[in-house]
Amino acid sequence: MIYKIFPAALLLLISLYSNKKDFTTPLKSENKAIVTDLNPSSDSNIEITYNKLTTNQFDIPHIESFREALKGFYLLKEKGLVEKNIITLVDFSLSSNTKRLWVIDLETNTVLYNSLVAHGRNTGEEFANRFSNSNSSYQSSLGIYLTGEVYTGKHGMSLKLDGLEKGINDHARARGVVMHSANYVSNSFIKCNKRLGRSQGCPAIPQELLAEIVNTIKNKSYLFIYHPSRSLEKNSPLFS
Repeated sequence: MIYKIFPAALLLLISLYSNKKDFTTPLKSENKAIVTDLNPSSDSNIEITYNKLTTNQFDIPHIESFREALKGFYLLKEKGLVEKNIITLVDFSLSSNTKRLWVIDLETNTVLYNSLVAHGRNTGEEFANRFSNSNSSYQSSLGIYLTGEVYTGKHGMSLKLDGLEKGINDHARARGVVMHSANYVSNSFIKCNKRLGRSQGCPAIPQELLAEIVNTIKNKSYLFIYHPSRSLEKNSPLFS
């Protein structure tokens, strides 16, 4: 009887060992295959954020300008310079007759505002194509800014801006480049003149949106003015 039982028991042990091996091996292989990119400024993670934007029935920015904006935002976040998870993106590659300013809440991935915005009178007619950091140039400056304090000036309620890129926009406060409202930033002006009105270099916005936008982005939130002629990672002193 024993000689009959022994081979059967041996076969059972071999079967259990084989099953155990087959069960554990794929698990080890599967664990090795899991790769998570924890860098929020990677192109893949920025694209995920972009695709998950809640639009609130607004148009959304182009992926190129959004990608550049977020790379700058995460750099400032890493440096501890921004105090709000809100970005303001101005895309000067677009016609001034279109709404080319966005305010986006990154905590909820929601577009809060989409607005017209003016460029400087010497920056171009309908399209922006010349930029300067110099006083009295009447040109807009590109790049990374932090919003400052609210004050009342010649344009009424206004928001000071601090340019963070040396040689690119760091004279913004001295030049008086601020966010303010203007009656020439309106659809009625476009209708009469075939283009939006222009500022002396300030990102001027419509009067009816000023208070809402300024109160949302004031006090050290991130503002980025984009143009495809310039790459942050290649040209910004902040990335060197």
